[in-house]
Amino acid sequence: MDMQNKFFSGLKVVEFSSVLAGPAVGMFFAELGAEVVKIENKTTGGDVTRGWKHTAESPESPISAYWCSVNWGKKHLLLDLSNPEDHQQATELAIAADVVISNFKPSSAQRMGVDAATLRAANPRLIYAQLSSFADPEDESPAFDAILQAEAGFLYMNGEPDRMPVKMPVALIDVLAAHQLKEAILIALLHRERTGEGSTVSTSLMEAALASLVNQASNYLMNAHIPQRMGTRHPNIAPYGDLFACADGQMVLLAVGTERQFKQLCQCLDMNDLSGNPLFSNNQARVQNRERLNEILADAISKRPLDEWIPFFKSQGVPAARIRDMKAVFDLPEAQAMVLEETTATGQPTQRMKTLAFKIT
Repeated sequence: MDMQNKFFSGLKVVEFSSVLAGPAVGMFFAELGAEVVKIENKTTGGDVTRGWKHTAESPESPISAYWCSVNWGKKHLLLDLSNPEDHQQATELAIAADVVISNFKPSSAQRMGVDAATLRAANPRLIYAQLSSFADPEDESPAFDAILQAEAGFLYMNGEPDRMPVKMPVALIDVLAAHQLKEAILIALLHRERTGEGSTVSTSLMEAALASLVNQASNYLMNAHIPQRMGTRHPNIAPYGDLFACADGQMVLLAVGTERQFKQLCQCLDMNDLSGNPLFSNNQARVQNRERLNEILADAISKRPLDEWIPFFKSQGVPAARIRDMKAVFDLPEAQAMVLEETTATGQPTQRMKTLAFKIT
């Protein structure tokens, strides 16, 4: 076991959370060596995502691939918190924990006696991490990732011009909210190390989504520009996110972000004079004249197959990529290195990706 896998050895985490964001936080600590106990609702058959099965999955399996994606390395308890014995077991575990992760509605947590105030009164060193859908603590409306993609503007921006908005194919808002909650817990652990005091930390899917609007938010705040659907293209950079067909019909994506890279691209295409053309001589000009530029680039790129362009562009410092499906992604050694395997108590082999994409040495 390397240092990273035992970094939080001895840390006790109790997880009262379901779906993706909260469980991803629990798995993060499990990967770093913490003891994580996930408490699931026995009356509903556990975390709702146990039943979120792809058509390729066995209907008899007690778990789904979705559930497996964020539930590695945990001890799982199915308890009914309305049952006195189960309730006592859950609260004793929570009071003895270092961290409690909850996405219960605040009113539900209070009714069941597993809210921050109750548990921290019994253990002042406890860090209670609360995840909600919306920023307003009084708003307990149920919401999944797609709702927040719509409410926070992501859906409006995503897709092709003059087509319906498109949802991102992963629950990205959940993933972003998980990162926010992890960061808050880590800061609270540092605060406890310095002061001995626990904390209540919280975030919402909505706030995590809004914090992630970054340049699109600034485009609106500073220029009153409402971002429109542009497919894969970038509103501020060209050619960036633009797709071109190669001689074999496969697509290459360019992400040229600097003037030097654009000059290198022009050299690769034997079009050195293109970078001196006033229509394309700087990034803002290229954004304004994107359609004309792309016509020129498309003609040149169509002359050679993808497998020739990719290594050539790479050797010349031009950011370019092939469009990989999931099988092609997992042909990559770096993807294989991030796979975590686990066999369930019933003997079912499972796989998922690490939540950790960093190394500590």
